[in-house]
Amino acid sequence: MSQLLTVQSKISRQFVLLGTAQAGLIAAITLITVPLPAIQREFGVSAPDLALLTAAYGLSFGGLLLVGGRLADHIGARRMFVVGMAVFGISSMLGAVAPHYEVLLAARFAQGIGAALVAPAAVALLYRLYPDARERARVLAVWGTLSVAGAVSGSVVSGLIAAVTSWRWTFAIPIAVAAVTLAGVRRLPAAAPVRGTRLRLLDGALVTAGLVTLSHGVLDEAPVTVALGLAVLAGFVLRQARGVEPLLPLGLVTHRGRTTALLVIWLTAAASTAAQFFLSLYFQQIHGWSQSVTSAAFLPFLLVIVMGPVSSRLTRRHGARQVTTVGLLLVAASMALLAFIDVDSEYPGGILVALLLFPLGAGMAFAGATVTAFTDVSAEHSGVAGGVVNTSMEVGPTVGLALLLALSSARTDSLAVDGVTTAAAATGGYAAAFAATAGAFLVTAAVVQFTVRKDASR
Repeated sequence: MSQLLTVQSKISRQFVLLGTAQAGLIAAITLITVPLPAIQREFGVSAPDLALLTAAYGLSFGGLLLVGGRLADHIGARRMFVVGMAVFGISSMLGAVAPHYEVLLAARFAQGIGAALVAPAAVALLYRLYPDARERARVLAVWGTLSVAGAVSGSVVSGLIAAVTSWRWTFAIPIAVAAVTLAGVRRLPAAAPVRGTRLRLLDGALVTAGLVTLSHGVLDEAPVTVALGLAVLAGFVLRQARGVEPLLPLGLVTHRGRTTALLVIWLTAAASTAAQFFLSLYFQQIHGWSQSVTSAAFLPFLLVIVMGPVSSRLTRRHGARQVTTVGLLLVAASMALLAFIDVDSEYPGGILVALLLFPLGAGMAFAGATVTAFTDVSAEHSGVAGGVVNTSMEVGPTVGLALLLALSSARTDSLAVDGVTTAAAATGGYAAAFAATAGAFLVTAAVVQFTVRKDASR
């Protein structure tokens, strides 16, 4: 009995180590969101430069995740975890001391490269730690909430740090994550490479170029660039369909319910980023709040941290489909409440209720969708599957936010033509984005009910 407890404790510590890495990778996405005005003042850069700086991490992270997954399978998950975390930590140090905007931009791109190597390797290691499918489903439900918890924590904590000291100290968070995980990496299983796995470098180049081009085109609102990105991705899919040993086995994506699960992850990640982005602008530009007060306003989002174990129990009892659906409906309600904001909206009201509902719903949606996404995935494909899931998570904030920004700007311009004040026009644009997001969640909830197996994860 004592030996069993020792083994369980050891596995628990290993899960905490991997979970710390996953949450840290996602937290790095939002680390500079609130301090952006301070970065702009120090380097004297334009708004488009800030947009590129915000997107740089996600572009390299999302674009290279499938390659990272194949490398984890080809070289060994633990070895790739160490290499990626070292790149992540060193580039974070570079960002902290960056003397110029260009150096900071390069550091953000490099952070994303390191993260793309770590994330799928962490999932592959998780498979080795939990070979039993039912036990793995339980921990995957917790794993699913780590991403949104990391994103929220990164935004809140970095804003408070930047308000007290320099924005440069926000990079202490990823540096600390890298140091802690590298120090404990010997506890992780030494997963051997998958025999016969080929790297498929051309396929990797295609998917990376396609995702980066598509994301960049959406951010720049350039239809030609978007079309080029889609064409490159179509070429990638064609090669996977015809290849003997593809980089991305299409069965991983076309499996019943998995496509829907990836859509849920994409949409929820996009909504999380969009909510923080638009509300940060609303609090600071419309209400004139400081960085510290703005960060404090997002503290209700931290409720998502407790949703890990709660969602795990709910998923085990009611199944992934029901948990995902309820989560999506809660997020839809949150977005619907925010769709009614105006220049005079008070925080202790609809806004606060929305900020309380969102983490509850997002935690459940992420948990249920993550379990569904990994259903029936074999250990030899765990690295690539982790890359696919994390790709949805990273492309969501980039592409989703860009689409919502375009919608918000169009609505703002329309209201400005009607002669309303600048503040009212901007707020109307934010409200339109929230309303569209609420509708998307309602539609997705209906799709989940029709495509995800009722007994998934149970």
